Amino acid sequence: MGPTDMSDGSNVVGIKGDILKDGLKRVQREVDSVFDAFLPIPNDTSARLIEAMRYAAIGGGKRVRPLLVVSTAELFGVDRTAALRVGAALEAIHVYSLIHDDLPCMDDDDLRHGKPTVHKAYNEATAVLAGDALHALAFEILADSGTSADPFVRSELIATLGMASGMNGMAGGQIMDMIADEEGVEYDLHAITRLQQLKTGALLSASVEMGAILGKIPPEGRAHLRAYSRDIGLAFQIADDLLDVEGDAALAGKALRKDSEQGKQTFVTLMGVDKAREQARALVDQAIAHLANHGAEADMLRALARFIVERDR
Repeated sequence: MGPTDMSDGSNVVGIKGDILKDGLKRVQREVDSVFDAFLPIPNDTSARLIEAMRYAAIGGGKRVRPLLVVSTAELFGVDRTAALRVGAALEAIHVYSLIHDDLPCMDDDDLRHGKPTVHKAYNEATAVLAGDALHALAFEILADSGTSADPFVRSELIATLGMASGMNGMAGGQIMDMIADEEGVEYDLHAITRLQQLKTGALLSASVEMGAILGKIPPEGRAHLRAYSRDIGLAFQIADDLLDVEGDAALAGKALRKDSEQGKQTFVTLMGVDKAREQARALVDQAIAHLANHGAEADMLRALARFIVERDR
């Protein structure tokens, strides 16, 4: 087995050098280009809306979800342009959720990606509309024949993203979180796991699933990828909880310590810092093990799994 063919992925980031750094930088540029193409600023009264959408969507974020789509699609020889469009659709949903989460009626945050949140840079009404419009844009992109010439693929992509972002996914997890805040409900570890599988994990899982859909892999052939994405989704949220406790706000580009200040139940409050970190690492090892039947072509997915627990923002 050569240095780039590591089915266990144990040292993939170190041995592969800048594979992840280069991959993230490339996909960040490419997704920005997709948004730029879909969001030209018109010379009419909708200009402020488009400007706010561009402000939120372009030039910020890690782009983990688009890179998951592209890396999964590449396992099956999918055209990169199609995968980038799907990645941009996922990112449009993610960005819309952040715009709305930052509003005073939700998390009431002033900073996102190191700059003022949309409702601070513009106003609350514009922020609501920008989020609404990005939500709609996601499905517009997926429905476009330029994303896939196969209508069945487009239909499955739309259904998958709709499920992941709606009441059985991200929004469902968000309401669980809100009820805990508003009504003082204390969740146990099982409930917190379910909450985060919906709120954070659903879109991450959809990213991997949609890459496989582009590759026309039948549902029964995606089981190992679903297991991989489930594990990294939980690891991602545990890492977020650890960052909220231990992270540097300047690096994160957003306010930290809010969960503890608000008395929220998190993986860290329920498990403690050391056990939470241990669990995140175990989940990543388990996720990488699900890729054992793939060779070097899955190195980016392995590196992404490691990045989730090693990131500082």
